[in-house]
Amino acid sequence: MASNKTLVPDAKEALNKFKMEAASEVGVNLKQGYNGDLTSKQAGSVGGQMVNIMTPVRCTKIERINRIAQGHIVEVKYNYSVTV
Repeated sequence: MASNKTLVPDAKEALNKFKMEAASEVGVNLKQGYNGDLTSKQAGSVGGQMVNIMTPVRCTKIERINRIAQGHIVEVKYNYSVTV
């Protein structure tokens, strides 16, 4: 069962700072404390920016010989994310 209890008091301050930085990057003005006047789009863009920073998507392009047509090279693109 999840709870909102802060296990590491310093972590709460660091997460709030991180949230404020992410909000400024996407152009949302957050206030200290209650931000219930934000639209869903604004709140979602802040959360989305935080996720993008924490788990960036990596992209790799690999060229390989096409196994169907002789002499053709096919570009294969892989997207993956790294989670901790």
